[in-house]
Amino acid sequence: MTFKGTIKIEQEEDWFVATCLENNIASQGKTVNDAFTNLKEAIALYYEDEEKRKELRSIPNEQVYITRLEMVV
Repeated sequence: MTFKGTIKIEQEEDWFVATCLENNIASQGKTVNDAFTNLKEAIALYYEDEEKRKELRSIPNEQVYITRLEMVV
């Protein structure tokens, strides 16, 4: 099975938190790489169960950019 998703990684104090936006699975690590690796493991465990695999929806192959915006209005 191939999973494609959108991952958001944010720093929260001394930790980096990685969240998959399609299924709201999250994990953390001391580095961006650790958070990403831990999230991949969490996603694999989530879809390990056959019934949960059936819930996986098809995601179009497109690029998504996430950024922050702060402005005075």
